[in-house]
Amino acid sequence: MTQSDNPADPFKKALAEATKVMANDPDMTVSYSVDPSGMTGDTMRLPQVSRRMTRAEVLLARGTADAFALRHRFHNDATGARYAPDGQMARDLYEAMETARCEAVGARAMPGTAGNIDAKIGHEADRKGYAQITEASQAPLATAAGYLIRHLATGRDLPAGAQNVMNLWRGFIENQAGATLDNLQDTLTDQAAFARFARQIISDLGYGDQLGDDPDAQDPDEEGGEEETSQEDEQQDSTGDDDSGEESEASPEQSQDQQQDQQQASVTMDDMADMESGDEAEMPDGEAPMEPPAPAPVSDADPNYAVYNAAFDEEIKAEDLAEPAELERLRAYLDQQLEPLKGAVSRLANKLQRRLQAQQNRAWEFDLEEGTLDAGRLARVVANPTTPLSFKVEKDTEFRDTCVTLLLDNSGSMRGRPISIAAICADVLARTLERCQVKVEILGFTTRAWKGGQSREQWLSEGRPQQPGRLNDLRHIIYKSADAPWRRARPNLGLMMKEGLLKENIDGEALEWAHRRMVGRPESRKILMVISDGAPVDDSTLSVNPANYLEKHLRDVIAMVEKRRAVELIAIGIGHDVTRYYTRAVTITDVEQLAGAMTEQLAGLFDSDPRKRARVLGMKKAG
Repeated sequence: MTQSDNPADPFKKALAEATKVMANDPDMTVSYSVDPSGMTGDTMRLPQVSRRMTRAEVLLARGTADAFALRHRFHNDATGARYAPDGQMARDLYEAMETARCEAVGARAMPGTAGNIDAKIGHEADRKGYAQITEASQAPLATAAGYLIRHLATGRDLPAGAQNVMNLWRGFIENQAGATLDNLQDTLTDQAAFARFARQIISDLGYGDQLGDDPDAQDPDEEGGEEETSQEDEQQDSTGDDDSGEESEASPEQSQDQQQDQQQASVTMDDMADMESGDEAEMPDGEAPMEPPAPAPVSDADPNYAVYNAAFDEEIKAEDLAEPAELERLRAYLDQQLEPLKGAVSRLANKLQRRLQAQQNRAWEFDLEEGTLDAGRLARVVANPTTPLSFKVEKDTEFRDTCVTLLLDNSGSMRGRPISIAAICADVLARTLERCQVKVEILGFTTRAWKGGQSREQWLSEGRPQQPGRLNDLRHIIYKSADAPWRRARPNLGLMMKEGLLKENIDGEALEWAHRRMVGRPESRKILMVISDGAPVDDSTLSVNPANYLEKHLRDVIAMVEKRRAVELIAIGIGHDVTRYYTRAVTITDVEQLAGAMTEQLAGLFDSDPRKRARVLGMKKAG
């Protein structure tokens, strides 16, 4: 058995196993990379540890691993998403405080983690120069709030740079939210309670307008019940009845009053039961029966857009529509069909990757006292040995915190070469962008049946009501989720070759579905690319509704997405002029041009030069 030549390998293996135990997730994947650390689902990426295994490298790796493991163990994504604010500043504060909570809870259970995480915090603070700043405005408020929560929860001093940031902001935070901070220790172990605590802190700091709706707000009926209960409590207090333990000394008259109240309450309940069972009952003057709340609109873009029956719609993963063996066979068929095209697509993808990496390589800070040795300035040291060495540090680039969604039209008109090329382009671009640390999601949309499915059958059986709205069953397919690695999702794209899959296309609801998925993502930048070859078409719907019913809804959804600006929307039309729908779009006349159009559009979006970006996005036709 040959031992590894790298002396750091035993340490990295031991740290990976310890991290899985700490995170309570034996299936977690732990890797080491020179790329920025991060965690996605059950995959953790830690800082690289070199052969030298310096103390700083070891402490940083251990601290980063502990921080991610504690977050994985003590944080519930569903609870976090429920209470997450809408605005960016409020969300940053919320996330920083939640991270501090997880680390503080972990430090109580496993005290050794506190020192490791201190090393990680100190490294980040030194890298950002926090020890040298003199004004609060030079450091993020969210970072300072996270440091303060950690300090108050654990009682530990922070590393010098972090301590400086906390001290600069501490007076402001405590002046605005001091009363709320007193409740910190009572909420640490309960994520939901802490989330409410964090939202209150955010409101105290002046960002309440970014919180969005209160997730704990109850239905009107329940709220009314609480108001009635509180009114009854006040009436009891005003008459001297309270919960102070004096019930045993109540007078006989009070006991008789209570019995009468109970009898009246039971009569009231009987009356309500009679009303629910359909018996007629006279109501007091001035009161009316409560009407049921109006149903929520089907579409956020157009409240008047109707769906006859959404119960038959389907959102499904690609792997659930075919057996694994069939997916592999279809994927092999796809590769075989497009072997001549793969070289050209790969060259374009490599060009896109070089353009992205070129931006990354240009983003350096020079003449620093620590970091990566700047070989380009060694000549100065040779010429004058008293000159100190110069170091450089790579800046974080904008596209690192980005998610791209490719929404593919899976209608019957795409059958043959168009869908094959769309599939292989999506596949290659997903792989390329993943190398550049950009998350990619691949979605498809079609219907479950031709000319109406179960919805139409129900409509026919119910006497063909007028203006039924959308009258087919949707099928929205997830080929690759944003958090899934490309290698796992690769076979799924072969599903597009499956006979009978491609049917009709209802673009508006598909676009709204993709937009809704993207808005819930944590990335700060979101790009949605739509690839289609025609206007929305569903014979069943259009035969019993206005001729522009689906097209109008698509226009309304596009207007909503572009107005909200949470997602950058672009479209590519294959032999179909999509520029009449989308503000930023390109139309290609030949499907062979698809790969070039996709790469150029994405490269244009990522270009740091706004003039170049505008020039690419202003392109309307190719070829």
